[in-house]
Amino acid sequence: MQARLLRREVLPSVLAFVALVVAALLIDAVLHVLDAVWIGRYLGIAGTLLILGSFRYSLRKRKLIRSGQPMQLLRRHEYLAWLGSLLILVHAGIHFNAILGWLAIVAMLVNVGSGLTGKYLLERSRRRLDEARQRLRQQGLSADELEDRMYWDSLTFDVVKKWRLVHFPITLAFGVLALGHIVAVFLFWGWK
Repeated sequence: MQARLLRREVLPSVLAFVALVVAALLIDAVLHVLDAVWIGRYLGIAGTLLILGSFRYSLRKRKLIRSGQPMQLLRRHEYLAWLGSLLILVHAGIHFNAILGWLAIVAMLVNVGSGLTGKYLLERSRRRLDEARQRLRQQGLSADELEDRMYWDSLTFDVVKKWRLVHFPITLAFGVLALGHIVAVFLFWGWK
């Protein structure tokens, strides 16, 4: 049971995070071998645009826009944020010349980890709640008995759904640090 739980629920999130870091290292290594490190400088722009595009889901969730299917936007959010993070990691490479940029990278990685963890927790708690509800229905409980028995489980699920209260400030910290990095680049870039 534990092995199945790890394989089905934990491993996909861990592999997505590891794949992000490994892919960034491999792409950066290829750029170094091809003597094309300069490409990485511009991947930060593309990565930033992809991450900004992923916020359409957040805008829809907060009802700031009305277009788009929430589940489709959520999948697109996950994909675009992962891909944008990959490009930004390649942009950062293994160069240690800008503390603000590295703080933004750390905040971005924490943000990705927070998103993957929240996705895992939500899926797991939703599945457990549905399974418990099904089990109790099969026992022939009335709607009132079902509601009474499911009260604490439903309350727990509602608390887990609030993980976004943690994810949002992490996202905000990443955004502020990334914006600071972008402003510093515009101020100090040799515009020849």
